[in-house]
Amino acid sequence: MLQAGFLAALIRVGAPLLIATLGEMFSERAGVLNLGIEGIMLIGAMAGFSGAYFTGELWLGILAAALVGMAFGALMGLLTVSLGLSQHVSGLGVTLLGTGLAFFCYRLVFGQPSQPPSVEPFETVAVPLLSEIPYIGPAVFDQFALVYLGFLLVPLSAFVLYRSNWGLALRTVGENPHAAVSAGVNVTATRYQALIISGALMGVAGAYLSLAQFNAFTFGVISGRGWVCIALVVLGQWDPWRCAAAALLFGAVDALQLRLQSSGAIDLPYQFFLMLPFVVTILAMALFSRRARAPAALLVPFRREER
Repeated sequence: MLQAGFLAALIRVGAPLLIATLGEMFSERAGVLNLGIEGIMLIGAMAGFSGAYFTGELWLGILAAALVGMAFGALMGLLTVSLGLSQHVSGLGVTLLGTGLAFFCYRLVFGQPSQPPSVEPFETVAVPLLSEIPYIGPAVFDQFALVYLGFLLVPLSAFVLYRSNWGLALRTVGENPHAAVSAGVNVTATRYQALIISGALMGVAGAYLSLAQFNAFTFGVISGRGWVCIALVVLGQWDPWRCAAAALLFGAVDALQLRLQSSGAIDLPYQFFLMLPFVVTILAMALFSRRARAPAALLVPFRREER
């Protein structure tokens, strides 16, 4: 059962990374690097926790997180698409805004209680019959509903990206926006749509952490996961299936370091275990991402009058 428990843990740890990575992938496929992901995930975690805390409904918390994420995605669109500002500077600004606003709202709403407020987190949902499969069943088919949602997003994203007219327009906008204009595609609208979808998924990923993986909001609830997701998009080469594999790789190493810490089998400072997933991600990028080809128009502001 140790191995089955490890498989279940890596899926649960990898799920929020998967959701946020897919969000970042949509943004970058449209030609916009959304460095606001860390702040959007944090404000999403705060909005989701607050919504669930005051309404008593976890799914209303998820909805609140998605709406807040969409608003921040639209803000990113205003800065980078409408105003044509630097995507790096705009993204970092959005992250700082989201982070500061999340901390401010927490202090404003909850104050500084000696006992941090908490909610009843999501419970696992067993899939009939499938959850009874030996070894695989309890690990894969007895998970949070948000885990199932996250993994369903992978084939859905692949279908939308490669099999729909909107996906074709999105990819064209990210590769050659002037060609997209010639084909009748509204570049501005498409990039806004991608950023709003991106923000919604990032907000939900943040709420996953405060409502499923943990049952409270803390200032370190994201802990750099947003930055990791940007690396996972590159490692996954901007493809939904590969991004899912990259997220599960990080989840596996993160779950492993948690088990190593709890077992005490290796006598090392706990900081070594905490940095292990990040080191493995960097090594994986160095080994497998050398030939990764980013969308050609990524980081390039679109001005219709320029060629």
